[in-house]
Amino acid sequence: MLNSVLVANRGEIARRIIATAHRLGIRAVAVYSEADAGLPFVRAADEAVLIGPPPPAQSYLDSAAVLAAARQTGAEAVHPGYGFLAESPGFARQVLAAGLTWVGPPPDAIEQMGDKINARNLMAKAGVPVAAGTPEPVASAEAAVVEAARIGYPVMVKAAAGGGGIGMSVAADSDALRAAFETARTRAERFFGNPAILLERYIPRARHVEVQILGLNDGRVVALGERDCSVQRRHQKVAEETPSPGVGPALRERMLAAAVRAGAAVGYRGAGTVECLVDTAAGDFVFLEMNTRLQVEHPVTELVTGLDLVEQQFRIAAGGQISFDPDAVRPTGHALELRVYAEDPRRFLPSPGMITQWVQPAGPGIRVDAGYEEGNQVTPFYDPLLAKLCAWGQDRGEALARAAEAVAGFQIAGPRTNLPFHADLLASEEFISGDYDTSIVGRLRP
Repeated sequence: MLNSVLVANRGEIARRIIATAHRLGIRAVAVYSEADAGLPFVRAADEAVLIGPPPPAQSYLDSAAVLAAARQTGAEAVHPGYGFLAESPGFARQVLAAGLTWVGPPPDAIEQMGDKINARNLMAKAGVPVAAGTPEPVASAEAAVVEAARIGYPVMVKAAAGGGGIGMSVAADSDALRAAFETARTRAERFFGNPAILLERYIPRARHVEVQILGLNDGRVVALGERDCSVQRRHQKVAEETPSPGVGPALRERMLAAAVRAGAAVGYRGAGTVECLVDTAAGDFVFLEMNTRLQVEHPVTELVTGLDLVEQQFRIAAGGQISFDPDAVRPTGHALELRVYAEDPRRFLPSPGMITQWVQPAGPGIRVDAGYEEGNQVTPFYDPLLAKLCAWGQDRGEALARAAEAVAGFQIAGPRTNLPFHADLLASEEFISGDYDTSIVGRLRP
């Protein structure tokens, strides 16, 4: 097992990684920006190093500063969490070149799956279903119009190097496509430094369902069930659950098998997620992308399997074996995760400010992964995720009831939060029925 790890992240995920490190007897080092000096994850670490001012480019995205902190503290390994440098093959290679252990997949796997066009082509070759789309970057708006005529409208316009819904939109005709193409290319260049654009056939009534995988040191890839991530605003997830109420046993079996093939195709090692779109009309699925890191929503998988995925990441990175028999895993019950953001609950715009009250719920089946507490300042520099409120039940009905009670009991004052949205979601007939898709938020917040 590892002796020490530097957590190259912040907020709730840094705190969560540190907790598992401590349980395993691993010394945990935190890095933080000036804006985050008072956050709980800094105090939770055995040692913490200030790496820069608030802007991410000058702190959490500064790979030289992160590696300098690792050298300064004698950290043996680096865990990137999610976001920031987590899916940077260049940073992973820098960590390895420095003689440190990278708690993540091989850099080549990150690189292969980081480009959506390359990933699509690779998955198709591996026998993973992919949507009709472009096998190469689209050079211009007019070329996009030609390709869309071949694919068929409506089409999804996507940044090839993108993530988090940035640079993504739907076009129903050629005029809309021309405008969407230019907007997507501009945003892709700005956010990812890569203007490459691809087109895919848009599935009007789809569910966003992903499969959690682990790549083991013996070359095997195992699947640990699926998560439904269809509750989204601006193509960004707000709530997740497992198992998906829209996936039956036969479809589940095929999705899990495809996810294993996807991981094997790139020699995957560690925790990763294969994201898919489920066509509710056709009852089938296509590959969307692969996230080569730990997902925000990993707690729901942990709640139904009883596993600690961060522990498995540490074990795999150290060259050892996982702590469980993958053939004996039997998910039990139902779990939901509600992302609690400091944002306007109707328009979903960030709402920074001082937290003057923080009373989080507890009780049977309730888990809260929090990055803040009373007295902390929510700044405008980072994603406004405050906490992840998770609920487990013997069945979906019990999980929903526990989640609704927990939302009602979660008291946060100061910044506005999206807790009222979650209350509405859990009370909506559409969500309760389980028969919903990625457009549900638009109906709840027209």
